[in-house]
Amino acid sequence: MPIGEMLAATVPMARTLNLEFLQTTPEKAVVTLPDQADYHNHVGGPHAGAMFTLGESASGAVVLAAFGDQLSRAVPLAVRAEIAYRKLAMGAVTATATLGRPAADVVAELDAGQRPEFPVPVEIRRADGTVTGEMTVVWTLRPNG
Repeated sequence: MPIGEMLAATVPMARTLNLEFLQTTPEKAVVTLPDQADYHNHVGGPHAGAMFTLGESASGAVVLAAFGDQLSRAVPLAVRAEIAYRKLAMGAVTATATLGRPAADVVAELDAGQRPEFPVPVEIRRADGTVTGEMTVVWTLRPNG
């Protein structure tokens, strides 16, 4: 099952917002939040909470792509997140998340019995390419058991 479909099936909020997973690789995920009046704020653009969910979902998609082969021994969990809203977002917005550390380094820490943490930076852009938000989600792989 493609990662976008898996997230839509298992994460109700991603499904509720009708997020579109355009690209998902172990290095990068690109996810769009369509322009939907039900999720607008007081100025007619996407609500900050919807943009946060978009960015967090994009970060989760790249984490699953990079570490899906580790799910039998570890659970990926978001540890903390920070977002900055830079410009007014109007219309559809797209989040691009990139893995902030080499996957091999994270897996090596897991192999050594550690609980690795790693950042996933995210840029959120309007259709004209303007960056409307920047986010960092720090993830961990929590060993099972």
